[in-house]
Amino acid sequence: MSETFSDPERAEQLVEACQKIRDQVGRVVVGQDTVVEQILIAILARGHCLLEGVPGLAKTLMVRSLADAMHLAFHRIQFTPDLMPADITGTDIIQESDAGHRELVFDKGPIFTQMLLADEINRTPPKTQAALLEAMQEHEVTVGGTTYKLQEPFFVLATQNPIEQEGTYPLPEAQRDRFLFLVNVEYPTRDQEAMIIDRTTGKFDSKVEPVVTGDEIIAFQQTVRMVPLPEHVRNFVLDIVRSVRPREESCLPWVRQLVEWGPGPRACQQLVLASKARALLRGRHHVTLDDIEALALPVLRHRIVPTFNAEAEGINVADIVKRLLADVPRPKAQLL
Repeated sequence: MSETFSDPERAEQLVEACQKIRDQVGRVVVGQDTVVEQILIAILARGHCLLEGVPGLAKTLMVRSLADAMHLAFHRIQFTPDLMPADITGTDIIQESDAGHRELVFDKGPIFTQMLLADEINRTPPKTQAALLEAMQEHEVTVGGTTYKLQEPFFVLATQNPIEQEGTYPLPEAQRDRFLFLVNVEYPTRDQEAMIIDRTTGKFDSKVEPVVTGDEIIAFQQTVRMVPLPEHVRNFVLDIVRSVRPREESCLPWVRQLVEWGPGPRACQQLVLASKARALLRGRHHVTLDDIEALALPVLRHRIVPTFNAEAEGINVADIVKRLLADVPRPKAQLL
């Protein structure tokens, strides 16, 4: 390995801070440990998350609790078919000054926050969905020819209901690609659901306390980028992503039958960044093949488009990623 990690003290602070955040979220949210961890990884990697799950699984509560624990400004937008782009970004309004002059003043929309919950993002038309694109990629908003910077750190956590499809607008590929993870929010276990009943129908009351600041989150994001990436791990990432592109000569034999479109280069970038964050959370100062395999599904599941044949045979993206990981050989580390 040619690089060494130079800031172990900051890495320890990161692990401690994330554990405090988990503890605070655990005060009000029962279970969902994997979801919370993946959101934390996305935040540390300076990425956005798309949460998919049926109503009533505490997605909104989870996001609000994370914002409170990180002492971040939080806004929630309920996406509806009649929502307009200006309802998200803001608009210029005519305002009369104290001197009696009328002037255009920019009235900021709810996107001017640090953690934005885009609830049921697939219930609004593509024109309004696209209002988030510039903010998600550039962390800025342009209205009326003027560009406004968003306060850092900035994250978009969007939700969508996987069951109801009537009256919805699937996210375009360009926007889905902006999300680092597509996180599936599953039903709680029987014991967890019993605890939810006790907490929500009794006298239980708990409040999330801020344990991390926005400036600390920014510093942690910089620390994540310092984690070394061994060459054999980088090659493994390239092999995984390029092997599932049906138009690549090096793709796996079955990919052309099951995959219509494969992931782009951003999948490699975000898989590496997310794996660096996971490595630090696991107490390691370098990325391993296990990190890549553990995060391949949430990174790739919204970047792969199955063919009609695959869907007709009941093969979904999760099946494709599982088969991909089984067929791509794990490279060996090169000893110096």
